Amino acid sequence: MNEQRGSTEELSLADLARRLLAVDTGGWTPDVVKAFSDGLGWTQGGTAEHPVLVTGRPSGDARLRPVGTYEERYTDGESYVELAVPVATAAPGAVAQAAAFRAAGEELTAALGRPSVMGSHGDMGPFYDSGPSWGAPFLRWRGSPDTLELRAGKAGPELVLQPTDPAENWFWRQGHGEEHAISGFFGSNRDPANAGLGFPGGWTARSWETVTRSLSDFLGALPAEAVALGVGFGMPFYGRTGGGAPLLFDVTCGDRLSIGCFAPDGVDAAALGWGTVAEHPGTASVWRDDDPLWRVDAGGPGEPKGRALAEMLVATAKAAGVTEPAGLIVGGEAEYVDGYHVRYYGLGLPTG
Repeated sequence: MNEQRGSTEELSLADLARRLLAVDTGGWTPDVVKAFSDGLGWTQGGTAEHPVLVTGRPSGDARLRPVGTYEERYTDGESYVELAVPVATAAPGAVAQAAAFRAAGEELTAALGRPSVMGSHGDMGPFYDSGPSWGAPFLRWRGSPDTLELRAGKAGPELVLQPTDPAENWFWRQGHGEEHAISGFFGSNRDPANAGLGFPGGWTARSWETVTRSLSDFLGALPAEAVALGVGFGMPFYGRTGGGAPLLFDVTCGDRLSIGCFAPDGVDAAALGWGTVAEHPGTASVWRDDDPLWRVDAGGPGEPKGRALAEMLVATAKAAGVTEPAGLIVGGEAEYVDGYHVRYYGLGLPTG
């Protein structure tokens, strides 16, 4: 590696990112990683199972992830699959964490250009790791042989340098079709860096309980993740019944989550938990006063009650005549988010 020695304590986030991207990781072997840390003025610490690089940065030390039982099948000679550097800390809770991630993402975008990939890891991150409870957004600058990712960490955003192939190999192999095989959502744009990027197959929900769980996870975190990523979502849901597949729900989310319901005649939407614009006046900026008539303002980051919302949507779909999970369809319009083509892997619902 040709890194200059010196502490990175005073480096800005943008400068740290540039230095990480400039590193020749040389296959991620122990000798190369030592040269990496020496060049940055970091010292090795921790244990063999949990190695760290002592950075001197106020946000904390960097963590190396060695290849172990969960990683080895996806690698090709690497000894490590990522280096995670905490870059900021924030108060617990969705509002502060999403704001910290958003600020870091904006600084990196100004320095590196628009990320080629964005999304959410959901409740299962790379190599079966778990993320924070408020949401698991990520921004990724894909490259070869290495990729740089801004990822939501336990205490704040983390900058993760990783060999590209193992992470993408892991993701690809999760497309085996079992329920909840992949969580979250994955968006890519037309950046040339995405040439050759593969997309795993999804999975299909086989029960309404599965749909309830997947919607609960998705809706509960959506406002925080939308704020963190700096994007907005517009998602129509259609319900296939004997009379076709009319529009049933309209999920709209920026800094707040609003859900509209187009309940057919004969469905008691109020009894199912839906309100009107009088009860949810904040939704007047999303839809006209009476179209849709039924709606709910679910709140901003950290506020949506995911399970209750999911149960309400599922109960409404059933009352409207949707007889099976495959009959609840995410509209194809939802796949286009701020220039990214998004796949909603975690929902387990068809898109059309």
